[in-house]
Amino acid sequence: MSILEVKNVKKIYTTRFGGNQVEALRNVNFSVEPREYVAIMGESGSGKTTLLNILAALDKPTEGKVYLKGNDLSKIKEKEMAAFRRQNLGFVFQDFNLLDTFSIQDNIFLPLVLSGKKYEEMQKRILPVAQKLGIQEILQKFPYEVSGGQKQRAAVARALITKPQLILADEPTGALDSKASDELLNLFTTINQDGQTILMVTHSVKAASTANRVLFIKDGEVFHQLYRGNLTNEQMYQRISDTLTVLIAGGEELE
Repeated sequence: MSILEVKNVKKIYTTRFGGNQVEALRNVNFSVEPREYVAIMGESGSGKTTLLNILAALDKPTEGKVYLKGNDLSKIKEKEMAAFRRQNLGFVFQDFNLLDTFSIQDNIFLPLVLSGKKYEEMQKRILPVAQKLGIQEILQKFPYEVSGGQKQRAAVARALITKPQLILADEPTGALDSKASDELLNLFTTINQDGQTILMVTHSVKAASTANRVLFIKDGEVFHQLYRGNLTNEQMYQRISDTLTVLIAGGEELE
């Protein structure tokens, strides 16, 4: 059974002034299987962020359905949605979204606190996650005391600690230097190999080249997709670059 199913999703916005309608997404269809690592790419304005917001149940499609583990997101009541997100989704953002007045440990604990978990359970969960991500030494520090790469590792730990069905990552390397980006991407590969399903929206060809499948969005539709197969990261990088060249040129020469 697919973890995520997106069926005929359309999103239309009405502009505040003039009442013009903008079609951000049209007829989007795809699914994500357990243990997959999928990247979504496209130019600015292609609909990537709109799609991510719908998948995160932060926005609703005008038409179509999104199913997470068989649950129709449109059928979940508003008062139950926050709890559903906490139980099923982990989020990694470009700007980390850490609270400066909380220690790194307390930032990681936050979704568990909101879920009503006991402190003993939180302590039990954080140790293996912190060890895996190499952040044991900074747990008592505050976000302003650590590097960007360490902040993003803390954000990944916060996403993992709830044991989510799916991690949604929005431009996770966008605020990192090249060394920290490489470390984060290696980390994503490792946690995916450990069984975590990941869906990442990115502008970065390098980031997308670590995924096992890349979906390309153009004008609100899934225009093309690439499967890794036996390709190396370098070969995947080249295939993605070639695809983006055709995408930007507006051609239809993709197989």
